[in-house]
Amino acid sequence: MSAAVTPERNPTATDDELAEVIAYHRGDMQAAICTLLADLRHLRQQLALAEGAMSRGMARGWRPTYDRD
Repeated sequence: MSAAVTPERNPTATDDELAEVIAYHRGDMQAAICTLLADLRHLRQQLALAEGAMSRGMARGWRPTYDRD
């Protein structure tokens, strides 16, 4: 038995933004998802680099999180 997956809508993403992403990929949803996942990987890598470069004093003890709560 497969569990139904209900997508979680991001309240900050507008319908126009979603339509723009889909239109950019000419309606290919898989390509749109692959691009967004590649962007996510890139941003996580950039966050890791920034975390390694900044001192504890600069961030006053703050550490970035890689996952949403």
